[in-house]
Amino acid sequence: MKIIMLGAPGAGKGTRAAMIADYFNIPHISTGDIFRANIKNGTQLGMEAKGFMDQGLLVPDELTVKILLDRVAADDCREGYILDGFPRTIPQAEVLDQELVKMGDKVDYAIDVDVPDDVIIDRMSGRRACLKCGATFHIAHVPPKQEGICDKCGAELIQRADDAPETVKNRLTVYHEQTQPLIDFYQGKGILKQVSGTGAVKDALQDMLAVLI
Repeated sequence: MKIIMLGAPGAGKGTRAAMIADYFNIPHISTGDIFRANIKNGTQLGMEAKGFMDQGLLVPDELTVKILLDRVAADDCREGYILDGFPRTIPQAEVLDQELVKMGDKVDYAIDVDVPDDVIIDRMSGRRACLKCGATFHIAHVPPKQEGICDKCGAELIQRADDAPETVKNRLTVYHEQTQPLIDFYQGKGILKQVSGTGAVKDALQDMLAVLI
C-alpha cells in the first residue's frame, strides 16, 4: 500500500502517518529525514541537495524526486510506504507520478487530514518548547506543571518563531495557495481519502483504516 499524506502544517498528518506505518508495518518516509540521511552519509544525491541548501535555495523538484525514488526502491518498501511532506505542489506531484510509472509503481491513496485554520492556529500558537532537553508542551492541552518551566529539566519554555500566530497564518496562506490544489489533483485520480484531524488522537487510526480498508 503506497500512501501520500496531505494536510496543513499542524494538522497532525505526521502523527497519523506513523500510526498507519506501524499498523501495516511499512516505512514512514519524511523528505526531511531523507535529505538529512543522504547528507550525513555523503551520497552523491545528498551532496547535490546540500549544495542548494547551503546557498539558501530550494532543492529542485527533479533532485528531490530522485532522492525520494532512491528511498522507495529500498527492500523495506516492497510492501508499501507512506510519504509525508512530499509532494507539496502540482508540479512535484506530476514529476513523482511520471517517475513512479517508469518504475512500474503508483500511489494507491492520498489521505487529506482536514483541520480548520482556526484550530491549527490555536494548536500551533499554544506550543511551548524547551531548548535544553527538547520537550514540548501546549498551554491548553499539555500544560507544564509550572507555567513557563519544563517539567523534565526545569529550563525555561519558549514559543518558537515558527509557532507565533502571524507565522502560522503565513504558513497556512502558502499551504492553501500551493499545496491544497493537490486535493483536487488526487481527487481527479480517484484516490483521495479525507479524514478529520480534529477528533481524539486515540480514534485517529480507526478513522483512517475506515477509509482504507
